[in-house]
Amino acid sequence: MAMATCGTCWRYFSAGGNARQQHLDAKGHSIPQFECETCFSYFGSRRAVCQHMNDARHWAASPDPECDFCDESFYNESDLRDHEINDHIFCRPCNRHFQNRNNITQHLRSRAHCSTTVQCPFCPKTFGTATGLVHHLERGACPSAPLDRDTLYRVVRRYDPNGILCKKLLTWSGSSTFEASQMAWNSRAQAYECYLCHRLFPTLPSLNQHLNSPVHQESLYHCPGCPKEFTTLAAVINHLESESCQYTRFEDVQQGIQRIVNPCRMIQGI
Repeated sequence: MAMATCGTCWRYFSAGGNARQQHLDAKGHSIPQFECETCFSYFGSRRAVCQHMNDARHWAASPDPECDFCDESFYNESDLRDHEINDHIFCRPCNRHFQNRNNITQHLRSRAHCSTTVQCPFCPKTFGTATGLVHHLERGACPSAPLDRDTLYRVVRRYDPNGILCKKLLTWSGSSTFEASQMAWNSRAQAYECYLCHRLFPTLPSLNQHLNSPVHQESLYHCPGCPKEFTTLAAVINHLESESCQYTRFEDVQQGIQRIVNPCRMIQGI
């Protein structure tokens, strides 16, 4: 059975979808781009996931959202969120209850819920955090920027000669490419097995997408304030935004990302 996976940092959630959703809400991450609407299998293209959902009859219905505390149904997620705040004094993104209405009101006005708008310098799309913008560029989703994980690393490394964010990888020449074949089929588990981490996948395309995701690539970045290393720029930016190592402040990351992905510097560095 496929395991819930974060499409930004590629973390697995054996506890299921609720645990992943809490992670996505807290970190501003997203699900894999081509994930099945019913199970957690993900694929390398829209065509592949549609084929899977057709074969497995996994096209999801759209039930009315229900409150987890009183089972009342609502027309949309916005109404459900208002109900949880007003009637249950509960913040869903933070998975946190509060003692009274005043406390949750102060919480909702805090930095944890202050909406920031980070504009992509190449297209009209905007994001709530710097992590969202970098993930957009790093996975090649921007239609106006010829960027991906490798290209972005080369550009950032060029303007980071002191290695503040970039690891000094003298022999690095690009991301490794892996491709599994039918030999990866595990007849005992009735699934395709990743030979690097032994995770199981229902289809060969989903295994190959996993193999070529950042999860099995070399770490390209490190935190300047702690020993942690990261395979993607989005991951290190997310770490800095969390202020977990107290190297910088959330607001400074939002401002600094515009200098990192400045279009003129990007084009010159490509």
